[in-house]
Amino acid sequence: MKPEITWNDFEKIDICVGTIIDAQPFEKAKNPAYKLWIDFGAEIGIRKTSAQITVLYGIDDLIGKQIVAIVNFPPKQIADFMSECLVLGAVGNDKEVTLLTPGKAVENGLAIG
Repeated sequence: MKPEITWNDFEKIDICVGTIIDAQPFEKAKNPAYKLWIDFGAEIGIRKTSAQITVLYGIDDLIGKQIVAIVNFPPKQIADFMSECLVLGAVGNDKEVTLLTPGKAVENGLAIG
């Protein structure tokens, strides 16, 4: 387990629901990945990221899928692509990632808390 955090630490993390509106192969990534464009609603807008989720998901599986992501990390350069959020998923023993998704469709931008 990782070290315990405080409630104040958790409150700093902005976790929201968004819908993947575009996905493309990320050929310049070190490990197999996709470039994703995610709509987080009017207040947050569209954010892009890369995700190493190619083992369990094809591009057609991703378009229109609602996911959960952290939206308040600073942008991070990954190869020639600027990542603006972090998609959350459960990581298996073989490093395959299962995306975290809401149980029912919800409004883009809704906070997880």
